[in-house]
Amino acid sequence: MLLKLAFAGAVGYGLYRYATRQAETATTPVAFAAGEATDGFAPVRNAGPEAMASDPKKWDEVDQASDESFPASDPPAAGKFT
Repeated sequence: MLLKLAFAGAVGYGLYRYATRQAETATTPVAFAAGEATDGFAPVRNAGPEAMASDPKKWDEVDQASDESFPASDPPAAGKFT
């Protein structure tokens, strides 16, 4: 009887730890570098590769303009028509 109670307690504790870990990771934005998440309804990060959690392999002026304009409806000009 005592073994069953200990097993049930261990399973309950494991489920509690799993649920609290999932809640912690759900509130942390994945793509943001440390300290880049803003408080509020929708977290926003600063533009640029230094605000990202992982470094992009290449980053040029078009990437920078696109990142700065997000979430705009129009993409930045690539310089071909201007």
